[in-house]
Amino acid sequence: MTLKMKNISAPCGIKSALLALVAIGSALNLTAQTAVVPPATNTAPWESTAAAGLTLTRGNSKTLLATIDIGTQRKSKVDEILLGADATYGEDNDVKNAETLHGFGQYNRFITERFYYGLRLDGMHDAIADVNYRFTVSPLLGYYLIKQTNTTLSVEAGPGYVYQRQGGVSKGYATLRLGERFEHKFSAAAKMWQSFEILPELDKFNNYNINAEIGAEAALTKHASLRSYIQDTYYNIPAAGREKNDVKLVGALAYKF
Repeated sequence: MTLKMKNISAPCGIKSALLALVAIGSALNLTAQTAVVPPATNTAPWESTAAAGLTLTRGNSKTLLATIDIGTQRKSKVDEILLGADATYGEDNDVKNAETLHGFGQYNRFITERFYYGLRLDGMHDAIADVNYRFTVSPLLGYYLIKQTNTTLSVEAGPGYVYQRQGGVSKGYATLRLGERFEHKFSAAAKMWQSFEILPELDKFNNYNINAEIGAEAALTKHASLRSYIQDTYYNIPAAGREKNDVKLVGALAYKF
């Protein structure tokens, strides 16, 4: 009888400990079931770069070419924001032979992992091509044909509207924008990129503009790098007395912040 009674009953201290453990376990379980998990936030960092280049000759030739380029972007799984501005000024024997200003902003919102819609705004000035200003607004649909850690290739298309003053004549017209951009990182210290876009006037397809760029960059330090690129701007119907094609080769020192 004594052995049986000992198996059924337990000392008071053990009973108290068991009850305490049960109470703590119940409290923890209730807390886990009722805890509110905060929603995920977009913590993608901004990546910003400023680059400047200067070419100066004196002696038998007297030339000057200065460039500056500023860009920032934020890319996440939800959206992308791209902003940039650049300027060029040049002289040859004290005669101005380059003067451009350009700025853009683009917002992309992902529908799937690769498919997105967005809006792009562009503004530019080119004194040598006799373009006082050209503003373009383009809603777009885009798709990443390649979306890997080190390699991306995207294509975009959409309608748009251009308002410009070229050759002393102001004009606004509907356009179609077709574009693509490719980027490949060879390593954390070296990359190359290429972009192309064409904007024809909708009811006059022989009036179109092309903007293209190809370049490469190699790091010198954690923040500084050397950058070299070629920009090509083509006006199929230029201002009177102007050439159709403008090509620019730039070497610059870039700083990431």
